[in-house]
Amino acid sequence: MTPEFIVDMAKRSLEVTIMVSAPMLGFGLVIGVAVSIFQAVTSIQEMTLTFIPKILGVMVAVVLFFPWMLQILMSFTSEIFMNIPQYAK
Repeated sequence: MTPEFIVDMAKRSLEVTIMVSAPMLGFGLVIGVAVSIFQAVTSIQEMTLTFIPKILGVMVAVVLFFPWMLQILMSFTSEIFMNIPQYAK
């Protein structure tokens, strides 16, 4: 294994991680901003108000994007398994 291979594998792993987590983080971010604006407008400063909408939003994102996330993870995993003989050189 060369240093270039290790850097490339780390780069690819980080790309897959970001791609898989982006929908959930995006939904959580949008809902968090919306709840913060709602709290600022209504002067409701309840700290626990943000948790339930964010949890529900992340669950919706998982349900909506799960087939796509599963496809990304399966292709990355199968690519790794198929190339194991090349990695062992």
